[in-house]
Amino acid sequence: MKKAEATRLAILQKAFELIYVNGYQTTSVDDIIATTQVTKGAFYYHFKSKDEMGMGIINELIKPTLANSFIKPLHQGGNPLDAIYNLMYHLLMKNDFLKVEYGCPAANFTHEMTPWNKDFSIALNEVVQQWIKVMTDAIVKGKEKGLIRKDVNAKQVTMFVMSGYWGIRNFGKLENSKKVYLPFLKELKLYLGSLR
Repeated sequence: MKKAEATRLAILQKAFELIYVNGYQTTSVDDIIATTQVTKGAFYYHFKSKDEMGMGIINELIKPTLANSFIKPLHQGGNPLDAIYNLMYHLLMKNDFLKVEYGCPAANFTHEMTPWNKDFSIALNEVVQQWIKVMTDAIVKGKEKGLIRKDVNAKQVTMFVMSGYWGIRNFGKLENSKKVYLPFLKELKLYLGSLR
């Protein structure tokens, strides 16, 4: 990796850490510069504006991480209901990238920025739509294999599971404890079991 690429990546990673903890709107370019120890000129060499840097965080950090953590596990084959439960369990209880006290970075960006920034909204929606498609497709394949009841609506199940995930992340953030996730996971297991 060239020095310029390494500097850009370092800025994005440090900015992400600050924004994940403090929020996008309250994190200033000066905060980012102080944390990364680059000059203001170096920051603006890599990014024309804070919003351009924010798009870099979404496209270069959040999207690949979420694709690997949220989407890849649903491609593993086997029973999709087990894969969905295992994914939720891992995301809530085991994933080191997602901190209980700060919630889900994609959800945070969505809540904070989509009303104000159309580019953020489009980029974040691409991630969410990809997750919806992969989970829905996995459920459809499970129906075709006879692993899931034929009358199950794959898209509705996907939206229900995803809504539950985003909602419980917020409860975790409020309580600053993973214990709040346990009743959700228990109920999710029962719900998914009823689809067999």
